Amino acid sequence: MTRVFAYCRVSSTDQTTQNQTTEIKAAGFSIEDHRLIEESISGSVVAKKRPGFTKLIERMESGDILIVTKLDRLGRNAMDVRSTVEQLSGMGVRVYCLALGGADLTSSAGKMTMQVIAAVAEFERDLLIERTQSGINRAKAAGKKIGRPPALNISQCKNVMEKLAAGINVSELAREFKTTRQTIMRIRDRMTHDNDPT
Repeated sequence: MTRVFAYCRVSSTDQTTQNQTTEIKAAGFSIEDHRLIEESISGSVVAKKRPGFTKLIERMESGDILIVTKLDRLGRNAMDVRSTVEQLSGMGVRVYCLALGGADLTSSAGKMTMQVIAAVAEFERDLLIERTQSGINRAKAAGKKIGRPPALNISQCKNVMEKLAAGINVSELAREFKTTRQTIMRIRDRMTHDNDPT
């Protein structure tokens, strides 16, 4: 007998999954309460690291159906969604997404839809990389420094070097200059490298 599950997710505890459950019922799916999984977790978390979703996967068997209202319920991004759908398909579970007209993502048409979505996501990612690189190049051409500003200015770095040479330890200097031990160690390493005759 086919069992029907639903997975509803919201990003924060002050939100509710009620709209999602209403949408699922309106689409004609009758979900028993113990097969309705509701979770409050950020969409930036991959599906495999969502506790509620992990428990759902453990409960599902071949022949079961999973209903979601939107694709982002199945993963963090297009690649994660695709991986999740492939995992469920490999288990013999059919996945229906209401936002895509109730399409079964594990069917031939559903797989084609997933490929198109993955291609669009890759295209958008490439565009973002191009825009970011273009912005960096423009800033460099305008003489702007790229990256985080240094934790300590040149005068402070010289002061740190003098104190290191005088034998004051890294932790003490980090406290004195209100910075991290790593910053002091980088200055120490640079000082050692600059004094290395090789």
